[in-house]
Amino acid sequence: MVAPQSKLNNSTTDFIIVGQGIAGSVISLSLIKAGYSVCVINQPNLSSSSKVAGGIWNPIVFKRLTKSWMADELVPELINFYEYWEKEFNTSLIRKREIIKPFTEEQEKNLWIKKSNDNESRNIFLDPNTYENFQLDEHYQVKSFSKVLHAGNLDVAKFLDYTKEYVKKNQTYLEEEFDYNQLDVSSTNVKYKDASASKIVFCEGYLISNNSYFNWIPMKPAKGETLTIKSKYIQLEKDIFNKGFFIMPIGDDLFKVGATYEWNELNDLPTEKAKQELISKINAVITTPYEIISHDAGVRPSVIDRRPVVGSHPVYKNIFTFNGLGTKAVMIAPYFAKKLVNSIQNNYKIDEEVSPNRFL
Repeated sequence: MVAPQSKLNNSTTDFIIVGQGIAGSVISLSLIKAGYSVCVINQPNLSSSSKVAGGIWNPIVFKRLTKSWMADELVPELINFYEYWEKEFNTSLIRKREIIKPFTEEQEKNLWIKKSNDNESRNIFLDPNTYENFQLDEHYQVKSFSKVLHAGNLDVAKFLDYTKEYVKKNQTYLEEEFDYNQLDVSSTNVKYKDASASKIVFCEGYLISNNSYFNWIPMKPAKGETLTIKSKYIQLEKDIFNKGFFIMPIGDDLFKVGATYEWNELNDLPTEKAKQELISKINAVITTPYEIISHDAGVRPSVIDRRPVVGSHPVYKNIFTFNGLGTKAVMIAPYFAKKLVNSIQNNYKIDEEVSPNRFL
């Protein structure tokens, strides 16, 4: 699928897409599938939480043991989307898993049983059964636990790489930092350097704060850090272990561990503080030797009300943003990309709950 890098040179396209993290990749592929041409502009050295994300989708809010926002709609759509592109790319991208959730006290166990069997709001994502004696390694044993169903993860790095090569081969791809000063917007089109497009979609993550068209959106970005460790003793083969943090097997005795939250120091630099925080959590449950293979950091593009920002600029109707996906980008992106494409095709308004206009 390798192709030479495309260049913008007196070209015309339907959409310019700025950014190629999860948001930019998903909206680009959704537009291509709908029959539009796209030009993706991306600088891979800029901040992107997508590059270090575990890619987990979890349909449950553990704090309240309730369904995650719109989980009933989001999970089927994400499965449809990624499985479609698995076939197009001829590779595997997602892995359906269950999340093992230990009970720390009897009250938590009873709440789980109640939530999973409530006839008025039966939760298909909570396993109604409880289990005993899960062995995480040779010594650490969970006495009582249950599972979150219909969870899993996307191989984010692989998805981004395959999307990039697909766009390079079939559309237009420019690897450079977007220069807002060279964007010219009219009522009928947008021009960037020598290229002309009908519309432009900004997917810059938390760096949207540098975008004068959307810098008024109240972002609340959070830096996250993860470790990749190696151990032949951890007895997770497929499922994800969650005890206030996650341990996810990724093959060859490797495990992704995360993640931390930091709201002040917003950059992609791994920190010793976060590393020690994760090591402390690992050591609380892993009693056998392990090796730290890598330590990564990125900034999640969350919004103050924890909802995505999807739709057009209040004045310039051919300028769009697809942003604010936060920690649930893998789960949220396919559904709302489909919504955005449908709204463009059929000229209807995006739901106010996710529209940029909610902040005006």
